[in-house]
Amino acid sequence: MAKEHGAHSKVSMAGLLIAIGIIYGDIGTSPLYVMKAIVGHQVITPELALGGFSCIIWTLTLITTFKYLAIVLRADNKGEGGVFSLYALIRRKGKWLIFPAMIGGGTLLADGIITPSISVSSAIEGLELLNPGINTIPIVMVIISALFFVQQFGTAALGKGFGPIMLTWFGTLLTLGVFSMVHNPEVLAAVNPMYAIRLLSNHPNGYLLLGAVFLCITGAEAMYSDLGHCGRSNIRVGWGFVKIALLLNYAGQCGWLLRHSGETLNDRNPFFMLMPEWFVMPGIILATAAAVVASQAMITGSFTLISEATQLQLWPKGRIEYPTDQKGQLYVPGINLLLWLGCMAVILYFQRSERMEAAYGLAITITMLMTSVLLMVYLHMKRWPMPVIILLGLLFFGTELAFFGANLHKLTEGGWVSILIAGIVFAVMLVWRRGRRIKSHYTQLVDLHTYVPAIHELSEDASVSKYATHLVYLTSANAPHQVEWKVIYSIFRKQPKRADTYWFLHVEVCDEPHTKEFRVTTLEPGKIFRVDFKLGFRVQPRVSLLFRKVIEDMVAQGEVDILSRYESLRKQGQVGDFRFVVIDRFLSYENELPFFERIGMKTYFLLKKFTLSDEESFGLDTSSVAVEKVPFIIAPVKDFTLTRKDEVSAAT
Repeated sequence: MAKEHGAHSKVSMAGLLIAIGIIYGDIGTSPLYVMKAIVGHQVITPELALGGFSCIIWTLTLITTFKYLAIVLRADNKGEGGVFSLYALIRRKGKWLIFPAMIGGGTLLADGIITPSISVSSAIEGLELLNPGINTIPIVMVIISALFFVQQFGTAALGKGFGPIMLTWFGTLLTLGVFSMVHNPEVLAAVNPMYAIRLLSNHPNGYLLLGAVFLCITGAEAMYSDLGHCGRSNIRVGWGFVKIALLLNYAGQCGWLLRHSGETLNDRNPFFMLMPEWFVMPGIILATAAAVVASQAMITGSFTLISEATQLQLWPKGRIEYPTDQKGQLYVPGINLLLWLGCMAVILYFQRSERMEAAYGLAITITMLMTSVLLMVYLHMKRWPMPVIILLGLLFFGTELAFFGANLHKLTEGGWVSILIAGIVFAVMLVWRRGRRIKSHYTQLVDLHTYVPAIHELSEDASVSKYATHLVYLTSANAPHQVEWKVIYSIFRKQPKRADTYWFLHVEVCDEPHTKEFRVTTLEPGKIFRVDFKLGFRVQPRVSLLFRKVIEDMVAQGEVDILSRYESLRKQGQVGDFRFVVIDRFLSYENELPFFERIGMKTYFLLKKFTLSDEESFGLDTSSVAVEKVPFIIAPVKDFTLTRKDEVSAAT
């Protein structure tokens, strides 16, 4: 088993409270809609009630407890989890692994849109018990809009209340379930899996009920995605209490269904029917608070997902802010806006929570399938016995494909929404990755050592006006002795750039999430330096700040003189100026590309227009940055001829 990392790696009351508040919000609100979804418009029968409950018991046990708690949580990347963390661990095992990672990322982002919509809608629809004619849609939209609005201010204070809210919620689930179950203790017979098997095999369209059953584990993926917040041990211990509370509440709902055999739900929700009349309003308020917590967890998870995808160069660069000092808390304005717009569209399109179920289940089944694909590769990398890997693969893929098939029939009923969202996200990742790979392939690198004498001579040439005291270039070349030809072109040809000291900075994103290291290569003492930053994929590359730390270290070591070279300023101890040069490429009209490659590159550069500039994404001080535009030529036009035809002047 992998060694645990992080502040919450050991079991503690604080860690357990955080786990209950953050990790289990999504799965904890599933009792709001699962039993209602299983029964639907059918006549309630003991077979349906007990069989549905039995399916829930074994689905929670097989997928959540066994797959995620026992197996998947072992695959931690320095204490971090999630589909991109898992991909980062195994990506050297095959280039094809990027595709399940991108598909999983796309469906997770779709889940980030659908979770707030269905959770808050399910809770607010409880008001119909008190006022049957109430229009819940405006209330849901206001609550969700307020939730997205507060993201920009940070949720540290709000987050402190997550644990107590969810602890109260699970305690309420447990209490309501027990008080209902005692009237029908026969519900405990559903522990026998034969009830589930008989329901799926004998009930009309029994197999399709798996699509509704699957909703009971929609938050299982969050256990892995939010691993870094709480630690594996706290998640596992906390699950014991959460699972008991969930199962007892489902048992209580099953008992209520047994007491109403022969009837139909008629828009009643078994969850709210467990509540005594005096508790309905407090229960709705508590359910709404729990739904907000579940939604917040998914929103935060979406921010983290996009941040990781950006660092892995799978997503266009966007503005990322840190509203508080709390570790791991970030805010991505562009994604926040897109998620809000998506939620508003989903609410207005579906109107009711039960109509969102198809879209919800289909997205998560795909995510779980992609996690299983990556997990099998990880287990093979860790040298698990092949028979064990095959057995686990058959078990997980068999179960999840069954759920996927059951959800697939709802594609026309709303499942297409999640596929559309995930497809758009996947397409953006694919185009961005392809565009960057093409740019990298056609980037011409040169040996920097060859140009060191020329750079030194330019630096000493007083006939060239000085461009800066310290001239800094960002380079994507991995080798310390290499640099792009466009950088050399910028220094010597576009406008000779004389400086006293030349710096070449390179940022490498590594598989470990929180690494912050640097290495200095001296190409000419006091004159030309190369600095390589090695940053984890969850560390923002704020180059100005990082470079300042490097300078402080080098000054302390006596490796560089940063005082101004102007004599009058040097006497005053003034620090010389630092100027960054960023070279931005644009797609040249002189390219002659095949149709699909031309469309792909045009889409890539179109996306690039909506992203952060390099100076912003690397955290550079814009007042000291010069941006140079360079045409990007992939396939220059061939066999181009131009005939000259001058008019011959008439002889006088």
